[in-house]
Amino acid sequence: MLELHDAPLAPLTTFRLGGPAARLVTATTDAEVVAAVREADADGTPLLVIGGGSNLVIGDKGFAGTALRIATSGFDLVGTTLELAAGEVWTDAVARTVEAGLAGVECLAGIPGSAGATPIQNVGAYGQEVSATITEVIAYDRRAGETVTLSNEECAFSYRHSRFKADPERYVVLRVRFALEDADGLSAPVKYAETARVLGVEPGDRVPLTQARETVLELRAGKGMVLDAEDHDTWSAGSFFTNPILTDADFAVFHARVKERLGEDAVPPAFPAGEGRTKTSAAWLIDKAGFTKGYGSGPARISGKHTLALTNRGEATTDDLLALAREVVAGVREAFGVTLVNEPVMVGVGL
Repeated sequence: MLELHDAPLAPLTTFRLGGPAARLVTATTDAEVVAAVREADADGTPLLVIGGGSNLVIGDKGFAGTALRIATSGFDLVGTTLELAAGEVWTDAVARTVEAGLAGVECLAGIPGSAGATPIQNVGAYGQEVSATITEVIAYDRRAGETVTLSNEECAFSYRHSRFKADPERYVVLRVRFALEDADGLSAPVKYAETARVLGVEPGDRVPLTQARETVLELRAGKGMVLDAEDHDTWSAGSFFTNPILTDADFAVFHARVKERLGEDAVPPAFPAGEGRTKTSAAWLIDKAGFTKGYGSGPARISGKHTLALTNRGEATTDDLLALAREVVAGVREAFGVTLVNEPVMVGVGL
């Protein structure tokens, strides 16, 4: 294992923010990952697991413990069954499944980060979530001190959530298994309205896999959601806030606030989210509360391409980013009575 001390962490995150780690270990095999975790646990050393760094906000003071960077590799495809090592680059893995003619994750193209992070967040976009194709997650259980295999049901997936996110100190993901679909070179049924419109098809239709992937990449790039070192709109964690899910009673109050603020004809986005629950759009809330694309005058601003992304314009600190995030949260709460929740994991800081 490669070991560094007082090691910069900002270059390991898509925000390019955060102070150094007291110790940084890079593991390239599952055995090295487990050994590093066991060592930290035995010593009582705080542990920060880093994959692609696309969902991390690290404080400016850094991390006073061991940061474990998972750089394992492994893409094993047998028929329609895929097993990915946690360190595999997710967007590259998606490209390879499309090349193999298999459907199920093609609309998750362009999402930055590692394969091991996908079950933690139940990564989703454009009508697909990894929970629909994940069959098992192999992880090191720090509480039991052993490697375990968790079924899809045991992962307790929900919207941008999972058993791993609910208990972040317990599991370290090592490998993820997926069941994909051979649909003769066609995609899974297109579910997302925007994707269907751009593709010129109806929701539920299938299209060639390569066309689905390329369309999603174009849509993401137009919103600054495909990493580009030259484009500061992509120096972000993608969507900074999750879409709020409200009870029927809370949604009725929210709806009344919308009409009061925006007029009787105003209708907020509303999507079914289970019995007695409705999901609305965080991006819509942010925009209607007055935080439009490009908002801000400092080194941290809202993306010029998408209101849901907070960005580092090149010279920002984590404190700059959090000041902007808090301003947005307070503004949305004041305007609509809804409290936004951050999607990225906070390390040493909070809203």
